[in-house]
Amino acid sequence: MTGKLHIGLPCAIIVAAASISAFSDPLPPDITYRPLPSQPFSAVKADDEAQKPGVMERQKKLLEQRYDLADRPIPGVMMTNGKKPVQGGVRVKLAGGSTWDRLSSMSPGDIRDQGLLPAGFLPLPHVKQAAGGQVFPEKEIREIGRQEGRDLRRFDVDFDLPDHLTPEFPPPIFLTTHPELGDVSRGELLTIRNYYEIMNGIITPVQMEGLRLLLTPFPQEEFNQTEDRKVAGQSMGVACLDCHSNFNTNAAFHQTPDIRPQAARFRLDTTSLRGLFNQQIHGSKRSLRSVEDFTEFEQRTAYFNGDHVSATRKGVNLPDRPNQVAMMAQMQNIIDFPPAPKLDPFGRLDPALASAEELKGEAVFMGKGRCSQCHNPQTSFMDNNMHDLKLDRFYKPGQTVNDMVELPDGPIKTFTLRGIKDTPPYLHDGRLMTLADTVEFFNLVLGTKLDQSEKDALVAYLLVL
Repeated sequence: MTGKLHIGLPCAIIVAAASISAFSDPLPPDITYRPLPSQPFSAVKADDEAQKPGVMERQKKLLEQRYDLADRPIPGVMMTNGKKPVQGGVRVKLAGGSTWDRLSSMSPGDIRDQGLLPAGFLPLPHVKQAAGGQVFPEKEIREIGRQEGRDLRRFDVDFDLPDHLTPEFPPPIFLTTHPELGDVSRGELLTIRNYYEIMNGIITPVQMEGLRLLLTPFPQEEFNQTEDRKVAGQSMGVACLDCHSNFNTNAAFHQTPDIRPQAARFRLDTTSLRGLFNQQIHGSKRSLRSVEDFTEFEQRTAYFNGDHVSATRKGVNLPDRPNQVAMMAQMQNIIDFPPAPKLDPFGRLDPALASAEELKGEAVFMGKGRCSQCHNPQTSFMDNNMHDLKLDRFYKPGQTVNDMVELPDGPIKTFTLRGIKDTPPYLHDGRLMTLADTVEFFNLVLGTKLDQSEKDALVAYLLVL
């Protein structure tokens, strides 16, 4: 592998020496700030393109070591719009001939000492950890290209997960202001080209202006006009809804802007914006407390990796708080969850509508499974808190995988479970491919010792939320 991929390795050493560094000479500036390019664009592009096959092969090998990536849907279970089946089964591979029952009977220390934590439960590296940045799935790239003529394709990396393990595209849109209309997307991806025609007469002028801004591309770290971009032509940038397609997720990913050095930054799977009106925490690590703060700060965090210096150099967009941010927030705040006809107004299953297995799953969720301790049904299956699952009890932190140093996750916000069948992959970095994976993960981490029938019932319950 060429030298560029090894940028993360010295960073790993720096992590280990962080406490020493704090009392010695300052670190090189590019440990915190994005380094300026030292080669012409043509040379960097040629180098990146030459590296790309190796980069993608390395990530493919990692994914195949960790997961069963086969197309294996749950019979008869579709995502909300009925366009894509929900994938089933546990996809994380076990280590060393172990079994899930054996693992759940072991202590965290024994699993750690014997190296038995399934690798698929560890943090998932960005496809090119040393470079990072936003990576879009192929369907989003093609549709934005078709409608807007805007290029979201990077020349150094491709999206790394199979299409069948990502959300349906384009997803439906539900409004809190018009529940009687159902999906208002007309089956199309909202873009700057079509939003007015689709939404005119349904939303207010203020919401319409907010939507326009959410669909307007602005310069971004890898998509702009400067010579260190990662797209072939000079780019208009990206829009908020390029990742949050129709206010849901399309599984686009980048890296958390909140951690340095580069090798320690975890992969960040795009979250859905459905139900944002009930969230009190925004950003997995930043704990921003309002949609307005989140919307405003995204211009320098998600767009510019938390580097305001780079943002200024490339052309930052600084939306006006009362006249633009407030309108963007108002639009986001009317996006509803998909209908869940089996839930009552308090988020509990209606016994007259739910199956016996779904009711059993709810009982596990509320009791033995301990899920409701964070995912409270009455508050949209959130608790508006951050929690540390302490996964590092099960493995030895510090190993480097594809240039990423596997470190403890620390506190992460609780994500909603409403409409969860529409938002694979799961966990903040997308390390879990299916709901069955997610149940196995929490069964181990929380020590709940569920039997197979309880796990199956829990998956059945999650599918109706």
